Amino acid sequence: MQTINIFDTTLRDGEQSAGINLNFSEKLEIAKQLERLNVNIIEAGFPAASKGDFASVKSIAETVKNASVTGLARAVLTDIDAAWGALKGGAEPRLHTFLATSPIHRDYKLKMTKEQVIQTAVDTVKYAAERFPIVQWSAEDASRTELPFLVEIVEKVIQAGAKVINIPDTVGYATPAEYGAIFKYLREHVPSIDKVSLSAHCHDDLGMATANSLAAIENGVTQVEGTINGIGERAGNVALEEVAVALYIRNDFYKANTTMNLSEISRTSSLVSKLTGMPVPANKAVIGANAYAHESGIHQDGVLKEKTTYEIISPQLVGVQTNSLVLGKHSGRHAFKNRLEELGLDVPEQDIKNLFTVFKDLADRKKEMTDDDLAAIVLEEKLSKDQSFYELIQIQIQYGTNQVPTATVTLSGVGNEVIQQAGTGAGSIEALYNTLETCVNGSISLLDYRIQSVGAGRDALAQVYVKLTYEGIETSGRGLAQDVLEASAKAYLNAINRVIYMKEKETPVMQSHLIIY
Repeated sequence: MQTINIFDTTLRDGEQSAGINLNFSEKLEIAKQLERLNVNIIEAGFPAASKGDFASVKSIAETVKNASVTGLARAVLTDIDAAWGALKGGAEPRLHTFLATSPIHRDYKLKMTKEQVIQTAVDTVKYAAERFPIVQWSAEDASRTELPFLVEIVEKVIQAGAKVINIPDTVGYATPAEYGAIFKYLREHVPSIDKVSLSAHCHDDLGMATANSLAAIENGVTQVEGTINGIGERAGNVALEEVAVALYIRNDFYKANTTMNLSEISRTSSLVSKLTGMPVPANKAVIGANAYAHESGIHQDGVLKEKTTYEIISPQLVGVQTNSLVLGKHSGRHAFKNRLEELGLDVPEQDIKNLFTVFKDLADRKKEMTDDDLAAIVLEEKLSKDQSFYELIQIQIQYGTNQVPTATVTLSGVGNEVIQQAGTGAGSIEALYNTLETCVNGSISLLDYRIQSVGAGRDALAQVYVKLTYEGIETSGRGLAQDVLEASAKAYLNAINRVIYMKEKETPVMQSHLIIY
């Protein structure tokens, strides 16, 4: 079982993401959390880039004691000097220096021959090795470099003193098979390859960074470089949390692990997201908000019976408290019933079918059903059970600032009689209630009307409470719907139905003081 070193470059390559600009205290806070995450190497920045970068790298190197802190340097002596000045106070200072090797970089960016590239790399590695106990050398754009030339330059920088050889897929161009084959080729053709550690550094331009990094591990790599949440240049770097968890879950296949404290992944991800201002996509592997959420009824049923049916990663493994069964239009009856029980809502088995029907009807119109929604549905159904003498079929309201509000109502009355009436009022609610009063038999007086939302958001349910007198009896009712007017109509009819129900059951109470809640 081999251990893969984790090289975190969130503070260097990650900060190069467009729109990110971390200040001194933010970088230090992330570095401390990376130490708690137990990564092996922290690339704290580019010391020669600015005075601010130099100061933050120096402070991180002097603060972090349980990880090796490194800084980036071009193949320039002054860059190496700046890095040494910033890192020499660290527990294990190391340098990360690089030089492009691909034809397109040699010809257009460096304007150097192969021989000049080799000589520059050798000279700067030798210079760095005189100061740093560990020098890592990177062949920028290695995945688009001729393999024989890559072999030649890697051998010579090893002889010059490099201890780690990094082969980056700088622009995310390689496929897993191609990237793995590069390391296989180097191991077979570089004479001194056994003297160094091989490192993978993958970008995600074609969405293959994680697959490429794992392919590299299959081909002898012992260090993976990346960032938290996969932030970085363009489409970002490989997400380190994905690599670490993949090695843990598929330990049987890769026969490798890391020293990362996986339970700190969620906290680290959240911190990096907050301080960089880059939100984590909900469907992001390992740490996305939906990574441990289940809405499909089939999936929910499986997870409730045995979590591993649809969860290959335990949420607790990465520091997420629990999974989430999101109740929506795709949910099944098993998940619905289970959530009612978790909320302490006692619903007889014979009532579940009807409640589930109501739930599904409402879920078709709402993005997500909250616990408050479920409680309101259950309570409404309990209160209205066996009391639906007048049932709302349809309402239509016409309203305009320069028009008289008009309501048209269709009800199913006592004995299933269909009743349809229209009426007006000073406002929409008054028009609705005036019309409902003409639909039912008896004298009605509205005493109180209250409305509140259940949950939050523009698709929240409306819950209406009314208190009225019907046939000389004071009563109350409640209605629940996504539309305020529909909820108002239901509350009105619920109050009336309660009086009718009470009369039929001959409830022995003083009718003149009856208030039903």
